[in-house]
Amino acid sequence: MISRRTMLQTASCGFGFLSLQAVLQPSAGASTAETPPIRARAKRVIFLCMSGGPAQMDTFDYKPQTGNKKHPGSVFQFQQRGESGLWISELMPETAKHADRLCVINGMHCDTGNHAQSFLQLHTGEKLRKRPSMGSWISYGLGSENADLPSFVSLNAAKPSVYSSEFLPTEFAGTPIGTNGEDMSAATIRDIFGNHLPPQVKRSQLDFVQSMNRDHLSDRNGDAALEGVIESMELAYRMQTAAPELLDLSNETEATLRRYRVGKKLSIGTCRPTDFGRQCLLARRLAEAGVRFIEVNHGGWDQHKNHRRDLKANCETVDAPIAALLEDLAARGLLDDTLLVWGGEFGRPGLVPDDGKDETGHNAKGFTFWLAGGGVKGGHVHGRTSETGDRAVEGKVHFRDLHATLLHLMGLRHDQLTYRHGGRIHRLTGPEEASVVHELFA
Repeated sequence: MISRRTMLQTASCGFGFLSLQAVLQPSAGASTAETPPIRARAKRVIFLCMSGGPAQMDTFDYKPQTGNKKHPGSVFQFQQRGESGLWISELMPETAKHADRLCVINGMHCDTGNHAQSFLQLHTGEKLRKRPSMGSWISYGLGSENADLPSFVSLNAAKPSVYSSEFLPTEFAGTPIGTNGEDMSAATIRDIFGNHLPPQVKRSQLDFVQSMNRDHLSDRNGDAALEGVIESMELAYRMQTAAPELLDLSNETEATLRRYRVGKKLSIGTCRPTDFGRQCLLARRLAEAGVRFIEVNHGGWDQHKNHRRDLKANCETVDAPIAALLEDLAARGLLDDTLLVWGGEFGRPGLVPDDGKDETGHNAKGFTFWLAGGGVKGGHVHGRTSETGDRAVEGKVHFRDLHATLLHLMGLRHDQLTYRHGGRIHRLTGPEEASVVHELFA
């Protein structure tokens, strides 16, 4: 059986005999989940994106101060947590209760310490040119589990370049809900709501527009971009029924809202008041509803000055909601096939003790990510940075390796998930070598 992805690729290459109009019906959309080519350990991803560069040595990579005034290290207290004995900072007490679920990667590294380029590389594999986001690649490879919802959603969305499908068909682009720094209580999916017409009239109106679109498509040799627009319009129509209920938290209990700290906003220094708890609760609801890739964004981790104050504020903002998300996914039987990913575009060097300063810079040579659920080892640490935390020295994992590993956990081979554009074959992991980190798997 020819997969939907294969048909899209054939049509996009321009050398096949199939057209998109011939192989797709508007009602099918991106919602028909593909059968992965290898055994999938996870069905969906929740990416907890900490924009700005979390300080790994004060969160999950313990580096004791040695008394040497020139030796940087952790400036907050750490404690071994869980049966696994993971070292976790005092700043993450609620997340630390789930230590035995965390798979910590302390050997992360990337190509540049510039925010814009590294943030783009984290999301797309490419640090200079615009490319499809990893959420779009996973949506392209697997589709959605729910015909009435997008397969990729970005909450408190960052720049469009990191949730764009770029040259992949439009239907695989991320759907933004909220923008970076927006009050999430008012955030919604724009331009799909309206009571100006009865539902049956809306359907008739859309059918008329789509008939013209398909006539136009028949003269354009299966234009993938136009086909994507047609699919997006059909999805938007279906979302008018499913999305409002999904985004409405009024049916959640008061106890649940408290656990997620919904409505709690902290605005200190660089920490942004974005109601992160609402995002995490929405992420759980989206995962339950069958959304394939959900990005949860929290900015303000670029702490050059007032390091202790601002890092404490950021951790206080995200700690309890992340713990509530882990707790709920486990209790509802979703954690086994939901892969959580936590991290930012790079890390930070440690503070030098007793020098009177409270500021840090950027560190792309060694930093931390953690994974949970979705077939990874819990209570496990992979890789190591040097004694001063300035670089990864063991178990090094580049963003390319992380991408290859995430795709593998989702049942996709990174070297086979490709798309022809501009006369070239493209993939998320790019033309350079990338390795699946099998040591992370349970």
